[in-house]
Amino acid sequence: MSSHGDPIPMTSSACGPLSGVAEVPGDKSISHRSLILGAMAVGETTITGLLEGQDVLDTGKAMQAFGAEVINHGGGSWSVHGVGVGGFAEPDQVIDCGNSGTGVRLIMGAMATSPISVTFTGDASLNGRPMARVTDPLALFGCQAVGRAGGRLPMTLVGAADPVPVRYTVPVPSAQVKSAVLLAGLNAPGETVVIEEEATRDHTERMLAGFGAEISTEVTDEGRVITLKGQPELKPQHIDVPRDPSSAAFPVCAALIVPGSDVLVPNIGLNPTRAGLFTTLREMGADLVYENEREEGGEPVADLRARFSPDLKGIEVPAERAASMIDEYPVLSVVASFASGETHMPGVKELRVKESDRIDAMAVGLRAAGVTVEDGPDWWTVTGLGHGHVTGGVTCASHLDHRIAMSFLVMGMATQKPMSVDDGGPIATSFPIFEALMGGLGADIQRGG
Repeated sequence: MSSHGDPIPMTSSACGPLSGVAEVPGDKSISHRSLILGAMAVGETTITGLLEGQDVLDTGKAMQAFGAEVINHGGGSWSVHGVGVGGFAEPDQVIDCGNSGTGVRLIMGAMATSPISVTFTGDASLNGRPMARVTDPLALFGCQAVGRAGGRLPMTLVGAADPVPVRYTVPVPSAQVKSAVLLAGLNAPGETVVIEEEATRDHTERMLAGFGAEISTEVTDEGRVITLKGQPELKPQHIDVPRDPSSAAFPVCAALIVPGSDVLVPNIGLNPTRAGLFTTLREMGADLVYENEREEGGEPVADLRARFSPDLKGIEVPAERAASMIDEYPVLSVVASFASGETHMPGVKELRVKESDRIDAMAVGLRAAGVTVEDGPDWWTVTGLGHGHVTGGVTCASHLDHRIAMSFLVMGMATQKPMSVDDGGPIATSFPIFEALMGGLGADIQRGG
């Protein structure tokens, strides 16, 4: 069942060539951080191109609950009147983060070093996801957490009245955990240090620097060492949010597997900690090119042109690339189904604890559609059937996971028989215009059982 009402079954059928310009929404990661850092700055931060999916809207509501003034001016233009580092007020109500693991974990970090108590909850999917990976390092600052068994929501955090800086090595590559610790370190005295053995998306570091925080990154024998000086006065910014590469993945991958397709996706953020999917697709033989490469707001940006690629080959995806494309493995597995040979994807245990167990969810659906999939605790292998040979014709469970739903709908655009998902409602959390955008390119997606 959708987190926002009754289930919305959807079916995707084989279609003619996809063509046109795919104006995908703003980057979700940057949108979340824009609202949170804007709320922690002193003065008015203005934002254009904000992703107005439910996940980000929930973060905006949370910042209002903490005392910031968050105003929607229409057309993706927003402003945030911040309360300053350490200025969060105690919310009157429970903070509902809906489906967003990013939202809840970043907000937990932002409030962990303020002397306030906050209760967090979410939808059924979010309330089943473990939070200890964030609350454990936040406890080092002096923050206390009480939740359900297994460190699950609903959960109450009592922020540290007298926080201390920490030095923390992230045990598993996770931009969410790293970012939560850095946001907590903003209101701790002295220097907070985060060490990650594998680089993850660095939007938080880039944006903290942009807001005036004193932050540095050094690569040492320990890994990537990020040092943040606490208790700065963050300066308000104007942020033009680039388009989301994770959302761009869907029209791009669809174009690669639908005969005759030629799709342009403009203004995509190509931060090297996010662009692993596009590198992987090119290694598989995808006709994917970058046009008009440039830099906007400290982030590399380009226009992506994706064309039908009938001779895709399976590859070994380097494990060290996983952090830069962790959200894109579901739709990559769809492309791999239309390639020749095996695509092996190691180092992906993070997929087991996303909105759903994404390895299991995709493996079950792909097998039902006629594709061979093997999987283990932190790896999976898809044996592709080549273009035109994937049967389809099944209904797959989305498990309240937007990326699972969209991936199977992309698959149905090139299978012999239509592909259905039991509930496409969660798509609205990250890509509310998905159906309209794909339909405008020529896709055939229908609602109904």
